[in-house]
Amino acid sequence: MAKKLLSVIVPIFNEEENIRPLYQEVLAATEPLDIDLEIIFIDDGSTDASLDTLLQLHAGDPRVQVIQLRKNFGQSPAISAGFDRCRGDVVITMDGDLQNDPADIPRILEKLEAGNDIVNGWRKNRHDRFLTRILPSFFGNKLISFITKVKLHDYGCTLRGFRRDVVKNLILYGEMHRYIPAIASRMGVRSTEIAVNHRARKFGKSKYGLGRTFRVVLDLITIKYLLSYAHRPLQIFGGVGLLMLLSGFLSGIYLTVIKYAYRQPIAGRPLLFLTILMIFLGFQVITLGLIAEMLTKIYHEGLNKTTYSIRAINGVDHHENPHDRP
Repeated sequence: MAKKLLSVIVPIFNEEENIRPLYQEVLAATEPLDIDLEIIFIDDGSTDASLDTLLQLHAGDPRVQVIQLRKNFGQSPAISAGFDRCRGDVVITMDGDLQNDPADIPRILEKLEAGNDIVNGWRKNRHDRFLTRILPSFFGNKLISFITKVKLHDYGCTLRGFRRDVVKNLILYGEMHRYIPAIASRMGVRSTEIAVNHRARKFGKSKYGLGRTFRVVLDLITIKYLLSYAHRPLQIFGGVGLLMLLSGFLSGIYLTVIKYAYRQPIAGRPLLFLTILMIFLGFQVITLGLIAEMLTKIYHEGLNKTTYSIRAINGVDHHENPHDRP
């Protein structure tokens, strides 16, 4: 019987000092396992020597695959590039900064073998700055769990394990990588969470900061919409639009009674203009909302348009139709 193939996906952005130690640790963690391995590094527009280091690893080990993006697209598109090109029966994602511990990979694989579709890492004892990383993350995780109804302690941990069929049905953009458990919940997946080792950064600088908070919040609004209303958009757009129409019609009835029952002029009343505005906006919200949602679905799903552009794979220039997904 053929061995299962494990794909380890690692997005890289200016992590030249961390790459080789991470590669060695992944090998040390997986060599005792009865499983084949591929390590997919995605160079997300690094400006240091990260790409050269990755290509050197590929030259010495064919299990290492290097995907070079044309610029820094962000972590979600980088992970998406890895998902699209991985061949593994099971998939592990992790950061390239050595803060995630590859020694946790066997435990994640055990949980996947136990029947889970996704295994989420929980950085129970984090080694980050309290005010700028840990505290915002705590409240963010509480908010995300409340809104998405998928209860996790740590949405921000990149160390996760997946079955192949899960990752091949995920489309990521924006900061969506942190919401993968919530997005996948639409598929009815079985998900669990385990505490993983988290280490202090030794080399390089963190790419995260408070500036990401606003993008995360905006993406959270998108996730809530996708989870609750993607297949029934009229429940949100129609609700708001009907509320506007109802208020417009009620104020119109009131103005009609004022004019014909009490013989009072209504032409100069601000309420008349508000009535017209509410009726007009009601129809606009319903129609424009539906059109916008359909265009979004066509753009990201119907055309299978990727959210990244690859320059080279394993050092060889890569040419592709930007609308085609492999």
